[in-house]
Amino acid sequence: MLATMILPVLAEVGEKGLAIAGAGIGMGLAVIGGGRGIGQIGGQAVEGIARQPEAGGRIGTNMIIAAALIEGFTFTAIILAFVLANKA
Repeated sequence: MLATMILPVLAEVGEKGLAIAGAGIGMGLAVIGGGRGIGQIGGQAVEGIARQPEAGGRIGTNMIIAAALIEGFTFTAIILAFVLANKA
């Protein structure tokens, strides 16, 4: 049933359209995951600083390092999605 609905659409879209759609979905997931990770890091850092204010400097430094690593992964995933979309 589902295959009979999808096959005509696939014939019209073609391989390039599916590659672009897949790249768009991949980029969206990468951005959502990165945003959620950085939000979680920020929330936990604020909570940790509230519990131990004297450790605020170390917590803040570690938070920024972790957020930078997540951002690097997110940008890498987005660039990889662009490259794969253009190869099809």
